Amino acid sequence: MENLQASRAGSPEEVADFPNTIFLSHSLKKSLSSGAVPVPSTLPHVFRALLGLLALAFLAGSAPAVPADAPAAAATAVAQGRPIDASPLPIEAVPAFPDLVWTGWSPDVDGTPNPLRPILFTHAGDRSGRLFVPQQQGAIHVFRPDSAATKVFLDLTEKVHYADKQNEEGLLGLAFHPRFAENGEFFVHYSTKTTPLTMVLERYRVSKDDPDAADATSAEEILRVEHPAWNHKGGTICFGPDGYLYVAYGDGGKQNDPFGNGQNLQTLLGKVLRIDVDSKGEKTAYGIPDDNPFVAVMAENGGKPPRPSGVRREIWAYGLRNPWRMSFDRRTGRLWIADVGQDLWEEINLGVKGANYGWSLREANQPYAPTNTSTGPGFVDPVWQYAHDIGKSITGGNVYRGKKLPELDGCYLYADYVSGRLWALGIDETTGRAVSNRPIPHDREGLPVLSFGEDEDGEVYFSILSPDGRGIYTFRRREESAASPQTSANREIAAANSPTGSAPSTTSSPSQPR
Repeated sequence: MENLQASRAGSPEEVADFPNTIFLSHSLKKSLSSGAVPVPSTLPHVFRALLGLLALAFLAGSAPAVPADAPAAAATAVAQGRPIDASPLPIEAVPAFPDLVWTGWSPDVDGTPNPLRPILFTHAGDRSGRLFVPQQQGAIHVFRPDSAATKVFLDLTEKVHYADKQNEEGLLGLAFHPRFAENGEFFVHYSTKTTPLTMVLERYRVSKDDPDAADATSAEEILRVEHPAWNHKGGTICFGPDGYLYVAYGDGGKQNDPFGNGQNLQTLLGKVLRIDVDSKGEKTAYGIPDDNPFVAVMAENGGKPPRPSGVRREIWAYGLRNPWRMSFDRRTGRLWIADVGQDLWEEINLGVKGANYGWSLREANQPYAPTNTSTGPGFVDPVWQYAHDIGKSITGGNVYRGKKLPELDGCYLYADYVSGRLWALGIDETTGRAVSNRPIPHDREGLPVLSFGEDEDGEVYFSILSPDGRGIYTFRRREESAASPQTSANREIAAANSPTGSAPSTTSSPSQPR
């Protein structure tokens, strides 16, 4: 990313930058230092939820609550009723490297189908033009746009745990150090075979002899986090414009956040972390930035009441269920977080320092029924949400900053893994509110979009589960002759995305935990 060399002074978004944000006021600090937050994990989930809501009450007036009678539209912009442009774009999704050979990959293994699972798409930021695509099973491929075949940059299959029936584990994160061209460092985030249900963050270095190969012996463990279940891992890692590493974790798995992790500040689960991989702490292989939101909370107690124990200072934001992909806008430095929903809603959040996005007291901007709580002050509303009659598992993407398609400039590209639909979400840069959510047509029904990424020039790509190896897609402008009037499918998508669309079915729910 172009802005990764920026000074570390400050975080990408301060809490007062956008409306409806939680403010880490003196009242919140008092509630934290009194032990109201975090709520001890030994309490039953319902009591943790109620006490967490009481803690948020200290913030009354800092952020307006969502009205109890807010309409449950099929797709909702938290934009104070402003009209949303939902017209299909004259853009289409097409295979990017249809003839690329994935070295070491075969479409079947001993007669069993073995679809390609390109879980990420990224670059090294070193102006080499190289592209890096990890497979979820553990092999990281490197190639150039004109390559006939990939090279295996690093093979972690012996370390990474992946199983088709537990497909939210595996190699889930890859990020290159902002100074990779100088220090050769990059980071991986994966489910380890050595300890069940555990995510490991490691540092590696590139080979001194071959820039297209990593030094497999250079592994250095940075962080290890145990999870109670195999799903809701999160897993994204990315460097912010401040040079720090941001790490996303889901709530630990199963359904309904049975462990109460989303609102518990004593655990890293259900959070976005912000850590310094260029320094070390007294007991950690990483440093914690002094301006992380809970560092000041832990430092201030004024002698009374006693300082709470166990608040994790690594936490930058919380209240997330399963953040499946977050990314920084390379131009503005704004963090985007897509969070997979439970029963009714999928959501997109703008990153805010110290934010509480509400899970599991609420799902998107609606009260969450199992905890039977109302929305209260202090929550950060999503910039966009959609219901399960449109899709059931959001895949977060990137803000387009390339040059090939200027009509996409500033749009957040995202998809739904279950319905296979693609959209470009536009926001007002001043207010941070949604102004458009335009479908992107494609000629392949139900694309199972795994992830998004961008190259060094800001062109956006996405990856799909692919039985034939054609797993990387990109975007191009449709020819005028092909840009025919809306098809019935596009009309349906546009109608569904209108804020006046049909209300979601209350019986709609995923067929398995997500």
